[in-house]
Amino acid sequence: MGKDVPGIVIERLLPWFRAHVAEVDDLEAQLIGHGRSNLTYRVTDGGRSWVLRRPPLSHVQPTAHDMKREFRVLSALKDTKVPVPRPLALCEDPEVIGAPFYIMEYVEGFIPVDPQEVARRYDEAQRRRMAEELVDILAELHALRPNEVGLADFGRPQGYLARQVRRFTEQWQRIRFRDVPELDELCRRLNSFTMSESDHSIVHGDYRLDNAIVDRDGHIIAILDWEMATLGDPLADVGMLRMYWAEREEESLRVAAGAVTALPGFLKWHEVAQRYAEKSGRDLRNLDFYVVLAHFKLSVILENMYARYLAGGTVGEGFERVGDTAIMLARRGLEIADHSEMPELRG
Repeated sequence: MGKDVPGIVIERLLPWFRAHVAEVDDLEAQLIGHGRSNLTYRVTDGGRSWVLRRPPLSHVQPTAHDMKREFRVLSALKDTKVPVPRPLALCEDPEVIGAPFYIMEYVEGFIPVDPQEVARRYDEAQRRRMAEELVDILAELHALRPNEVGLADFGRPQGYLARQVRRFTEQWQRIRFRDVPELDELCRRLNSFTMSESDHSIVHGDYRLDNAIVDRDGHIIAILDWEMATLGDPLADVGMLRMYWAEREEESLRVAAGAVTALPGFLKWHEVAQRYAEKSGRDLRNLDFYVVLAHFKLSVILENMYARYLAGGTVGEGFERVGDTAIMLARRGLEIADHSEMPELRG
């Protein structure tokens, strides 16, 4: 039998895989990606490859890591203008590998996470096109009508922002294992008023450059990591993208490919915002709220990851730095709030 890896026992996976995906003699699995949330594996029989996605090994939040939801949104988008890996099979039986999981196609390409490698592979014109396509695909996603792709009941779009604030407030209270005053203050300010929603659409939930696969020419051929997708306010995705979009290397987040967008050729943020506004027809005047909310959410998520790391429930590298990044995010979110033109954010 192929060699087991944390989270997968090959002997238990094989019968299910043969029945639902492909007839194979044996399988081997390798963890790919950063493994900081849902775990992603490349599964191969020596010639063909597939991708297996499963939840983390511990500290799974009640509203997160839902394999069925992720599989469903990929199934809905697979024939649209939004490029995604084609989903192949879903397993909701936790007895097979210890948790629900799904299999999707393996997309051959490059994930633009390492600035030096991106600079080596792509010239400035290709980098600009990469940024433009990332913005255009987001506008395409937000233009889709959920009822026309089978996602009319995928979420409750009305009240999305209030639920996001409440949900991550509850998560912060649930996982708190140390004092982070900046996170407490962000939480207080976001709970002090109710933000009017800009619109409703399909929302990715973690839209950024290193959740994309690009080909050798820099064209985006797949958007990944749909675990937080739902129906909600589309500007939440724009706020998340802004949080990750660094124009100088020192602005970048160490949990993502932020430094890549600081390379020459990539759009500056004002160009990103202008292009999205033109493509979508949406008003971005209140974007600060969405950017601050993004910082709050990711800080809470990283605090949970850090707790999982301390408890020994992680797979992959870099978790020892996640706790410091969570604090940095909370501080940066507060700084944005303090300088916002929205008086509610200034507290």
